[in-house]
Amino acid sequence: MNEWTLDQWNRNKNSGQLTMLYIYTPLCGTCQVASKMMQVVQEMKPFSIGQANINYLGNFAADYQIESVPCLLIAKDDMVYKKIYAFQSVPFILDTIKRVDEQVGM
Repeated sequence: MNEWTLDQWNRNKNSGQLTMLYIYTPLCGTCQVASKMMQVVQEMKPFSIGQANINYLGNFAADYQIESVPCLLIAKDDMVYKKIYAFQSVPFILDTIKRVDEQVGM
């Protein structure tokens, strides 16, 4: 996954496509495990997926009410539809993305 700036996040989430931003901190052990899962997800799904270190995002955590890391934001058309904090498994993440995509597509 590529590191995204806030501008890249905003461009992608406003593109009309389902977009995800994976939020992490480098010293978080759980984030390292979730990062590996997200790499697999990215290879399996054609959606735009970026990552960002929350330490460099200023007020982003407050603006999006992020409670902890790791966190996956799933958005489309400037709206965040889902936040995932518990990265249970790759199938769980894929299923959640699928459900949001179906919900948003209606």
